[in-house]
Amino acid sequence: MGTKEFDQAMTKSIKPKTSFISKHWQKILVAGFWLIILSSYAFYSFKNNLSFLASLKKIIHFADNSPYGPIIFIILYALRPIFVFPATLLSITAGVLFGPFWGIIYDIIGANLGASLAYFIGRFFMKDFVENSNKFQNYISRLKKNGFVTVFIMRLAFLPYDFVNYLSGSLGINYFSFITATILGSLPGAFSFVFFGASAKDLDSKPSFDFRILLVSILIFITSIVVSKLIKKRQGERNEIS
Repeated sequence: MGTKEFDQAMTKSIKPKTSFISKHWQKILVAGFWLIILSSYAFYSFKNNLSFLASLKKIIHFADNSPYGPIIFIILYALRPIFVFPATLLSITAGVLFGPFWGIIYDIIGANLGASLAYFIGRFFMKDFVENSNKFQNYISRLKKNGFVTVFIMRLAFLPYDFVNYLSGSLGINYFSFITATILGSLPGAFSFVFFGASAKDLDSKPSFDFRILLVSILIFITSIVVSKLIKKRQGERNEIS
């Protein structure tokens, strides 16, 4: 071994190892801030005996009595992943507050802003770990290659909304493919849940429903499930042929 090679080997051997904290301090800081927000929200909910449904009613009354209701709703929906608040409840709220037409519009805007936030959270925290995992690289590469179809099918199948967001970000699926598939694939769900909310005439007491709107909501939901299964089956047949 020459002098140059010996010096390089010695340099590598004495090079200090980077600690986990030094390497991931930004992620630890963000995660800590996130936990503080979640803990504060959980403490407030517990202290005031607020369930998700009780929180939902507060949101309805607050937005309904404000001239800035649509903006408030969109901001709340966009920030929803931080508080792990169910997307379905907010979509139903859009129908209750704004009716089927404007409810759909505000729901789509807020939902996709929130989906983007969750996507980038997943990408920030998990992408490096996933890319360094050799065990699932073939599967991950296949998902990334068919990112649009993968996300589109998961949306039509009504898989948990945030699960799809975080998974897509952590796998490094192209953002344009993700958000396009999310916008298109979430439309049936948006119509279904917003129409369900719009069918409710009163949530303060025992709710009653406009069953014509409710029927449309159910039909859209069922159709979305069936279409997702057909697309998944067709995609599987194509993979077998190729």
